[in-house]
Order: sequence, then C-alpha cells, then structure tokens
Amino acid sequence: MTELKLGIAGLGTVGAGVVKLVAAQAGLIAQRAGRGVRVSAVAARDRHRDRGLNLAGIAWHDDALSLAADPNVDVVVELIGGSEGKAKALAEAAIAHGKHLVTANKALLAHHGLSLAQAAEAKGVSIAFEAAVAGGIPVIKALREGLAANAVSRVAGILNGTCNYILTTMREEGRDFAYVLKDAQALGYAEADPSFDIDGVDAAHKLAILAGLAFGAEIDFAALHVEGITRVSALDIAFAGELGYRIKLLGIAERSAAGISARVHPAMVPAEKPIATVDGVFNAVLLEGDFSGPVFLQGRGAGEGPTASAVVADIIDIARGTQLPVWGVQRADLAAVPMVPMADLASAYFLRLSVVDQPGVLADVTAILRDEGISLESMLQHGRKPGEAVPIVLVTHETKEAAVARAVAKIATLASVLEAPAFIRIEPKN
Repeated sequence: MTELKLGIAGLGTVGAGVVKLVAAQAGLIAQRAGRGVRVSAVAARDRHRDRGLNLAGIAWHDDALSLAADPNVDVVVELIGGSEGKAKALAEAAIAHGKHLVTANKALLAHHGLSLAQAAEAKGVSIAFEAAVAGGIPVIKALREGLAANAVSRVAGILNGTCNYILTTMREEGRDFAYVLKDAQALGYAEADPSFDIDGVDAAHKLAILAGLAFGAEIDFAALHVEGITRVSALDIAFAGELGYRIKLLGIAERSAAGISARVHPAMVPAEKPIATVDGVFNAVLLEGDFSGPVFLQGRGAGEGPTASAVVADIIDIARGTQLPVWGVQRADLAAVPMVPMADLASAYFLRLSVVDQPGVLADVTAILRDEGISLESMLQHGRKPGEAVPIVLVTHETKEAAVARAVAKIATLASVLEAPAFIRIEPKN
C-alpha cells in the first residue's frame, strides 16, 4: 500500500508532539498501520519560531486552509483549536476536498459535530477525534467500539485536569481557590486566561461529545448545565472530608425514560469510590453499560505525549481503512431525545451557611427547608461564638434541585445569614 501523508495544522504542544511521535515511532506505526505514515505538510502562524522539530522535506503552508487542497496530503490533522474561525473552516474544507479529518478539537465537535458528520458521510471520509476527550485515555474507542453492544445508561468523569489539580491542591494544602490558581498558572497547569477550564466549559465540551456517543443522540450544547469551581472554598473541602467525601468537578450524563440529563458541576464523591482517588492533573471516566457493567478508565487527560498518542492512534485506524460513523451511528439515525431540565434533578445536597451565632437561626433555616419539603440527614457545627459568624453545614436527603434552589434563595434573605449559602450536589454511595 502507498504511504499515508499527513497535513498538520497547528504546531503547538500537541502538533509538535505528533510530528515527533510519527518520526520516532515510524517503524512501529508502519507495522500497525500496514503502510508507512509520514508528515508531508504543516501549517502554523510563525514560520521562524524554533520548535525543536526537524521539518526538512516537509512542505510549509502559511495558510492552514491550503492543506485541504494540497494533493500531497491524504489526512488533515486539525490542531488549531476553537469552535469557529480557521479551525471550523479547515475542517469543512478538508471534508469538501475528500480528505479524512483527525482533530483534538472538542469545542468544534460539541458545537458543529452534527453538521460535520453529515458532510463527512456525504463525502465518504472519516472524522476521528480520540484526542478531543481525556487526552491519552481511549474513551472514544471504548464507547464507540468496545461498548458497541451495550445500551449505555450513564457517563461520569473528571474531564478537566486543571480543575482536578486545583481541587486536589486545595484539599492537600488547605488553601483557597485564588491562591492555588496562581500556583497552577505558574506551573503551567492553568492558562493565563483560565476561564474555559475553571468555569467548566472545557469539561462541558467533552461531556457533550461523550453523551452523543453514549446515547446515540443529538446533544444540544446550550442545554447542558455548566458550573465551574470558582465558588468552592477550602472550608467546603474540609467539611466534605469530615463527612467522608472529596469534591471533584464532574461531567455527568444520564439517560432515563424522561430523556437525557447532562451537567457539569462540583460534586461531593464518597471517598471510597475509585473516581474520588483520581488526583492532580489526571482524568477519569466511568461508563455504565447494561451488559458490560461499570467500566472505569483513568490516565493523563492532556499534555504533549498522551494527546499526540491519541491523535496518532486515529491516524493508524485511517491508514488501516477503519471507518466508523462519527457518532457511532449514521447522522440520520441519531435520536432526538429531550434534555431533562436541571430543576428536575434528584440529589442529596451539602449546604454550608455562614450565620450569626444567636438563638433562633437554625429554627428559621429549618422552617424554610420544611416548607420546601426538604428533610435533613445530618448537621455539622464546630463550637460556638455567640454574636459572631459561624459556619453550619446541613446535609439533606435526596430532593429536587428546584426545591433546593428556592430554599437557598429564601435562606439568603435571612438577616442572620451573612452570605449566600453554598450548596454542592452529593453523589450517592451505592
């Protein structure tokens, strides 16, 4: 077979990693791909930047879009990033020119994956995106191939290494969010503008992809509930530990008779559960199939090596002629399933109040909870400071999100409550 020629758009951390990996593992890749694979062309913004790469014999394109029309490119590898602009235009152009597309771009797929899948089917080309979710963890293959015989009911995971690192460090060092974020930026674990990570958007992009694959359904990204970690305090983490939990930013998608629930938010996870022990920059995903049972995957969710590994795995599949529907089924067969409103979520809740230590405070709070039909499982308060601020933690039995939201709004209006109550959803222990 003739060699497979790659055009790589973007020579940042991942793009450079792919160039290095293809060169370093040329023999192994050829064995597993059944033919040689080489980088024939690249495109990046700065031709003169020293990236530590040997680009001899590789064509340079100043405009990434020209890779799509290059007759010496069989597969376009889009590593630019972003849901719009150059990345979207390149993906569409590559497909239009009948070239296979490999991408690590979760935002592009979360927002435009349906239309790109339809275009790819019409042209008979592949879109491969293992690197778009959880870096080096082969979760796309697990869902689309390994669990193909299963009806998947639930996907849950730690999908953002930056947030997991921050929450882990807050727990281990007892420091608050703002201080740990600065350290994470200094160490290169967080971007200069970390908003996509810490606001939960990056995890939501990945969750939308996983949910679409898991349930064979159209996922409306705008319908996802998305919260980040900026309001999680060291005090919340300490109380969670005392109660036997760890706080993680989770992406959770579940399918039920009512539809699909998809949400990203901090959650209190029982400390004995495997996902609670996943710390630092690591990611983890739990998949639940009806015949397979739970499948737990853990590994590095980002970085040059793990992400380049996932990109090249897709390239090997294409070289071998493996071609699967983008979303596991043909675009026309994706189900239009209603998205369950967040207000309908049933969960137990952790509520932390900062109140003036005076008679009648708890009676006022519990009256509000009673009126909303919320029952309490337990309460924590350390010591007393009459007339001063004290934290009180309340743990509820399972109740509806809408009732908790109403109760929290009412509690916040009490004169004895000094700040808006913090509330965190609690993952079940079973």
